[in-house]
Amino acid sequence: MLVAEQIALEVVRDVRPVLERVRKHDRSLFDQARRAASSIVLNIAEAQGSAGGNTRARYHTAAGSARELSAALQLAIAWGYTSTAAIRAIEAKLDRVRRLLWGLHR
Repeated sequence: MLVAEQIALEVVRDVRPVLERVRKHDRSLFDQARRAASSIVLNIAEAQGSAGGNTRARYHTAAGSARELSAALQLAIAWGYTSTAAIRAIEAKLDRVRRLLWGLHR
């Protein structure tokens, strides 16, 4: 298992309680954020079984999903569903995942 995948799984575990709070206020945002978090892990895993351009495309998609999850978390803050403090560590891990994926898909 790649380090990026391990950290992405940590993100899923860490973001779960935040998303549970989001779900109480905005089921649509919860669903999209949950799918984005899952997509990060699933696309990293799929890339490991792909070749050539497909590998790069899966890593690129995983990075896009990481950006999408970050945006969803920022929206949750903007709507007052959670706080910046609650997602600080999650955002740091997402940044690390994005940096690792950048190296993998280049």
